[in-house]
Amino acid sequence: MFGYVSPDAPYLFKKDETLYKALYCGLCKGIGSGCGQTARSALTYDMAFTSALVHNICGEDVKIEKKRCMLHWFKRRPIAKADGLTVALGCVNTALAYYKLCDDKADGDKKGVLRHLYRRGFKRALKRMPDAVQIIERELKRQAELEKAGCAVIDEASDPSAVMMRDLSVSLLGEYSTVHTQKLFYALGKWVYLIDALDDYDKDVKKKRYNALYNACKISCKKEAIEKFGEEWKFIFNSLFADMRESLQNINFHFNHDLTDNIILRGIPLKTRSLFYGKECQISCKGADNEQKES
Repeated sequence: MFGYVSPDAPYLFKKDETLYKALYCGLCKGIGSGCGQTARSALTYDMAFTSALVHNICGEDVKIEKKRCMLHWFKRRPIAKADGLTVALGCVNTALAYYKLCDDKADGDKKGVLRHLYRRGFKRALKRMPDAVQIIERELKRQAELEKAGCAVIDEASDPSAVMMRDLSVSLLGEYSTVHTQKLFYALGKWVYLIDALDDYDKDVKKKRYNALYNACKISCKKEAIEKFGEEWKFIFNSLFADMRESLQNINFHFNHDLTDNIILRGIPLKTRSLFYGKECQISCKGADNEQKES
């Protein structure tokens, strides 16, 4: 994930905001213990969301303690205690960050040189979670092959990212993995890939990098592409939102799931709408508002 997953803040309960931040800080410590201190710098709130989702499905209660951390030593703050799931997620986060920087290097992006900072952490992640790292490597290789071939089919181009998230969920959830959890993570993986393509559309065209949406329409300007293919792209995103809603209704959560519901049912559609049309546009991609009608 690349930092696109976020809640709809005005509709987020205070208790869930506290949990979200505590999970983030807990993951930071979990990455430190599992993959080393340098790897902590790659953490995003996307993985904190994944932590909330995975802990809830597995029935693993999150224990929150007030502690100080290296960056905020002057005041104690709520931090989720690192458990086995937290360390496992930290390994996944580190591996994803390392491979992302390797991809940046291959694309000629200057950020790619930073991959060396995560090499040691990646090796520790590989030792702890070899199956998860193998999944990531396998699907990113398949992704690279499709991009090299100039794949112009949006569904095909986004499949490796979706399969990667689905298979990682199976690895993390174990016996708690079901058809519905797999369908949810598949949709999340596909959404992340496509929203990244939408966000980077103009930049990728300018730098002559592969972009699934551009390759499908061959229009150099994002605004013009949306004017011509916007309805088709909206249909794809709305289908993903529908899959997410249906999956959530069939997943057995052990605890309150207000936080993940807010992010999936409101935050993700809101983010899509923002990148589709800009903050000033009132056109909706059917998500947050429809969620209330269907729940």
